[in-house]
Amino acid sequence: MHPGRLSLFACTALSFAASFYLAERAERAPFAATFSIVGFDAANGDLGIAVQSKFPNVRAVVPWAMAGVGAVATQSFSELDYGIDGLTLLERGATAEEALAILVRKDAGREQRQVGMVDASGNAATFTGKECFPWAGGRTGKGYAVQGNILVGQETVDAMAQTFESTAGELEERLLAALVAGGKAGGDRRGEQSAALLVVRKGAGYDGQDNFVDLSVYDHATPIAELVRLQKLNHLHFRASQPENLIAVTPEIARELQSIWKARGFWSGAINGWIDAAFQKTLTDFMGWENYDTRIEPVQKVDLAKGEPLVIDREVLDDIRRVFRSGAWKPRLADPR
Repeated sequence: MHPGRLSLFACTALSFAASFYLAERAERAPFAATFSIVGFDAANGDLGIAVQSKFPNVRAVVPWAMAGVGAVATQSFSELDYGIDGLTLLERGATAEEALAILVRKDAGREQRQVGMVDASGNAATFTGKECFPWAGGRTGKGYAVQGNILVGQETVDAMAQTFESTAGELEERLLAALVAGGKAGGDRRGEQSAALLVVRKGAGYDGQDNFVDLSVYDHATPIAELVRLQKLNHLHFRASQPENLIAVTPEIARELQSIWKARGFWSGAINGWIDAAFQKTLTDFMGWENYDTRIEPVQKVDLAKGEPLVIDREVLDDIRRVFRSGAWKPRLADPR
């Protein structure tokens, strides 16, 4: 066979094989019809992502973040290397714009991708391939990138950007507010299914890990509303008490708690409102039993012998009252030991 014809045949075969491989890979890739925001907080270095998708368990696919490095959202026909390699490039010193440009350039399936990226200096970048299902697009601002595909329209990303810019508070609150705004503005035109919120901060998570906030709604009729509920629950059980939330335990509060403990099997004494060492120990034990672990320290460090007033976190007290009144608690059984 003529060498030229052999080369042409070989090239055609290789081209066909490559096309088949890319098509097969695209079919295997998770298709996350999604809107998301990646963000950076210059005040404390927090990095994170909030995302909603018409796809189950979006937490496992779209959001990637590394404390002190950056955050990435990879969606549409998601390619996980945008998260893995993207964070590696950022860690090695590339800006968000540079890292995203490198990844897009080497990706043969780039026109089906949608990616948002922010680095630890607040540089942000977003990319939407031409083959993403409409409406698809994104925008960037100072310290954030917003993007979405199969949306009702551009108003979703515009609402998210405007809300992120105008919302006060920590990054988790701003990201979540933006996600809520995106949903209200139309969101995914196919509906809702899952959502996630991931914020990283060096050593600030439970037991010193970097995942400061890591929430996931796997499959739900209203995943954004559920994510809002989970964020409040996470704040209660995984954040330390703030000084402004500490209130003195009065005899009235003490009697109320003794009554609750009695019903829960935590108190066998009189309901008298006495605030002594036995009361203090029961309060700390009860808070540990009911998973208010991160709010125990201010209670434990009070020295009653020195006349210091016993305190309790107002948010904890409100939650104790709420759960007790709802009837959700089961009575404490006797220790089997």
